[in-house]
Amino acid sequence: MLRTRVITAVFLFAAFFAALFYLPPAGWLVFVTAIAAVAAWEWGALMRLTAVARISLAVLAVALCALLSALEPAAVGLGSSFSQPAAWRLGAFLYPPAAAFWLLAVPIWLKQRWPLSNALLGLLTGMVLILPTWLALVQLRQAGALALLAIMVVVWLADIGAYFSGRRFGKHKLAPTISPGKTWEGAIGGGIAVIAYGFLMSSKLPVALAEKPLLLLVVLIALTSISVVGDLFESLLKRQAGLKDSSNVLPGHGGVLDRIDSLTSTLPLLALVWLVSIP
Repeated sequence: MLRTRVITAVFLFAAFFAALFYLPPAGWLVFVTAIAAVAAWEWGALMRLTAVARISLAVLAVALCALLSALEPAAVGLGSSFSQPAAWRLGAFLYPPAAAFWLLAVPIWLKQRWPLSNALLGLLTGMVLILPTWLALVQLRQAGALALLAIMVVVWLADIGAYFSGRRFGKHKLAPTISPGKTWEGAIGGGIAVIAYGFLMSSKLPVALAEKPLLLLVVLIALTSISVVGDLFESLLKRQAGLKDSSNVLPGHGGVLDRIDSLTSTLPLLALVWLVSIP
């Protein structure tokens, strides 16, 4: 199992880094759209859809990504160049609903343990998860491949810090009925890792954050908290659907949603902040 997990991780990171650093904007758009399609297919499993319905959901995700790209090509880096006004028009359509969902709706959802039983609710929720994340991955790359990688490292550090801190110090369960393995000590450890990384990288951040340490601290703590919420939300839905992983497309690692659960909650918010900070 460990060997399979390591081999998959090597190929996964190789494919991701090759796409991130070497694909042109159109190629990166196709790559991210493929990720969105697989995520939509896996979301269908959480909705307990049939195999045909899950494929249809993946096709719908691709169609919506293509439609949004066709409506505002400059917002996704197609055509002559990337356009901030176009990015704002498309971002304003997707990012605010995502922010409201993660900051307001999901905490209540986790507390109430709502099941994903309504087809329309499931479809809308899936689109609020997947489409803003798709757009954020596409748009944040316009800041540079290294910039997007640095942003994603924030979420990865939160997960890594939480894992090791939880194993070493974990005693108090964070959400035992949703994800028994997560602890408050792990979450704090993840937050410390993110804060240390954020302050080390502060010189690369927008001036509005770099010159205000207290504001930066608040933002980093908020990002850590939101990443944990994203992780817990998928864990709740998997538990309700009776699934261990969202799929088995990544041997030893589960599915795409298992790997991007924390990114779905953080990247749209970060992309919104990035658009605001562009001079």
